[in-house]
Amino acid sequence: MTEQEAKRRFADARVARLATIDANDTPHLVPICFAVDQATDTIYSAVDAKPKTTPGLKRLRNIQHNANVTLLVDHYEDDWAKVWWVRVDGMAAVHDTHEHGRELLAGKYPQYRDNSGALGRMVVIDATRWASWAYSDPV
Repeated sequence: MTEQEAKRRFADARVARLATIDANDTPHLVPICFAVDQATDTIYSAVDAKPKTTPGLKRLRNIQHNANVTLLVDHYEDDWAKVWWVRVDGMAAVHDTHEHGRELLAGKYPQYRDNSGALGRMVVIDATRWASWAYSDPV
């Protein structure tokens, strides 16, 4: 798939997997909601009001230790001709707030529109590399 198509599929996805690395170089993987600013290749994900075991989330601690992250969006069907994935590598930072990120998330997810005050700290990822694969791509 083209990079443009990969970016479209990624941006349209409802959930991604965020991979971070902890202080012991152990990977940590979590599903996230996210929004993309396609003009800047910047990805936003908020710590929201869904129940959590602690406000000091491991992904936030990991990003403060090592800003290198990877995101993955994929699509699977039993008809393997429709299988694809898009991976984004980038540099992440944690912000106490980020108005543009809030606006993008509220534009994508009704839950954020209805309760934008429920958005806390923001993970902001500057994409540095896009990779993708689709079964139907020519080899």
